[in-house]
Amino acid sequence: MKIKYYENDLPDNLNLGNIIAIDTETMGLNPYRDRLCLVQLSSGNGVCHLVKIIDLKKKPKNLIALLKNDKITKIFHFARFDVAVLKFSYNINIKNIYCTKIASKIARTYTDRHGYKDLCKELLNKSISKVEQTSDWGSTLSKDQKHYAATDVLHLHKIKEKLDIMLKRENRTNLAQACFNFVAYRTDLDLGGWQEIDIFKH
Repeated sequence: MKIKYYENDLPDNLNLGNIIAIDTETMGLNPYRDRLCLVQLSSGNGVCHLVKIIDLKKKPKNLIALLKNDKITKIFHFARFDVAVLKFSYNINIKNIYCTKIASKIARTYTDRHGYKDLCKELLNKSISKVEQTSDWGSTLSKDQKHYAATDVLHLHKIKEKLDIMLKRENRTNLAQACFNFVAYRTDLDLGGWQEIDIFKH
């Protein structure tokens, strides 16, 4: 794995292709309170790009252009959180979403273990550490933090490939796609105050 580190934005003219794995690190789980600190991206080639958000007032034009590009498929794990944070931070709508957590829940109904670590272990036979998950992402990043953050996008392309095979086998591809499409609206509900409310419940 190779890590490339930037501050506040991606460099100009960086082409990461049409299918990009994306993750975020924040100061907590409340977008209204906890600021965005880091955005990780990978094109699936073993190179991970880390964008440290030092100043939220400084809009990352290259990163935003990538996120708003509907022709690019964005692979997330638990897209509901990352998309909401990015939407709140930059006032953007992200489309063409693929969520490996949703895909796993629809395809892997034989288990309740749908975390990124679980998928890496079962589908790719790779063991990863989550030790740095709850560390302070607002300060200068350590080597361990950078490695952890990069690892969170390193395997998403291969996980997607495995899950796509399972979804097709179980005839649930269309169902998964409908759920991916709904993420944009689910995050609107989250940011609008319906985080814990099931609007489909009687």
